[in-house]
Amino acid sequence: MQALSVQQPWAFAIARGGKTVSNESLPTGYRGPLLVHASMRVDLKACDSPLVQAAGWDPRDPLATIGAIIAVADLDGVCSAAVRGGSCDCGPWAAPAAHHWHLGGVRALPRPIVALGRSPGLWEPKPSLVDEISTMFAATAALDHSS
Repeated sequence: MQALSVQQPWAFAIARGGKTVSNESLPTGYRGPLLVHASMRVDLKACDSPLVQAAGWDPRDPLATIGAIIAVADLDGVCSAAVRGGSCDCGPWAAPAAHHWHLGGVRALPRPIVALGRSPGLWEPKPSLVDEISTMFAATAALDHSS
């Protein structure tokens, strides 16, 4: 499993608002589960973006925190057409001249888990962090089934 640090409010938009593209400066060959880490940096201008507002941005939401894992997603593919000056159909979240990392199966964590991240690019989370997230999802699933 890998992790990706993303500035707020973009990380929130992935976790809560259906943002299925992460705009990155480099491509990756990695495919599979990806922890979404809300970095310690906030893109203040983006907080007023119509896309971010439509995603339900709320700085009081626990997933609007910084310095924590807030979601798990599947990195399904990467589109690099825009980097080569081509056009693509990656949707409204796709920035020009960026590699578009396509995220699917996004699952917000029931609560953020404080963790140190790393930018840019992918990084490998500690096994104890991955175990904590797996345990959290298992406990939530068990509660859902008992209700």
